[in-house]
Amino acid sequence: MNVGLRGLVIGVVLLLSACEQGPRTGQLSLPPRDPSAPGASELAAAIADLDIGDREERLFVEISKGNVPSWLRHFTRVNLRREVGGREHRVTFWVTPDYVTVGSDIDFLPIPLTGRTAQKVADLVGATLPTPLMVDAIWASARVRFAPVRIGPDEDMTTVRYFTRHADLIQSQRVVYGYSAGMFSAGHKLDVVLSPELSLNQGAVALYGWHQPNGDPIQPLYTRRMDGRPVFSHGIRLVHRTVLIDGEERDLLEVYTDPVLAELLSAKGALEDPRYPTTAGDPR
Repeated sequence: MNVGLRGLVIGVVLLLSACEQGPRTGQLSLPPRDPSAPGASELAAAIADLDIGDREERLFVEISKGNVPSWLRHFTRVNLRREVGGREHRVTFWVTPDYVTVGSDIDFLPIPLTGRTAQKVADLVGATLPTPLMVDAIWASARVRFAPVRIGPDEDMTTVRYFTRHADLIQSQRVVYGYSAGMFSAGHKLDVVLSPELSLNQGAVALYGWHQPNGDPIQPLYTRRMDGRPVFSHGIRLVHRTVLIDGEERDLLEVYTDPVLAELLSAKGALEDPRYPTTAGDPR
């Protein structure tokens, strides 16, 4: 058994998923999309030459106005069983079926964001970001597992042009294999995640995933300063803040910081601060 799958089997006894609504709401807390809102093609052209601050601000405004596809708005259920302290626990959490995407149902773009803007989006809709263990669970539960599409890195890999190029390559897989947009998908992006290591590396972003078809992530957990520039491969997966542990409803942020319960969803234990800073001066 390969290393990635072995770790998943040891840490997660059973992984199941079903497209079900979250416990309180089945939808992202966003207004309906205005039919006159720009599609991804128009929006990409409008932000292509903006500096990173203005670009992210425009993207946040578009998302807050509801300029996202209808198929991104529901949450998908992920169930797992994990043994901690000699006891097996049942855990359920809910995630968006794909990474944060702007545009319409047919003209859309999965958009890389800084940790700062990703956190602002999560706060806006009452969500949070996943841990690496949860990313493994999401990949194992996904209905569609894309093969990672890698593009040779160069100085343009933080540009909207690269974002669009990568999205087109992912879309090619959808067409070839008959995957519909909005199907519960994983493998096509490298997740921006939460990790206890962030408290030891101020101003950093934690990255993990981009799973290969055999279950091994291309990127082990890695924290580094990104100078405010997300790369084309980065993706933002939103996780509903409600989590069920042994049938009991809890706030995921409280679970993340609990020294005992955090081990159910974080292989590295509790998080000191389960959020990225959202102040304008922080480059994340």
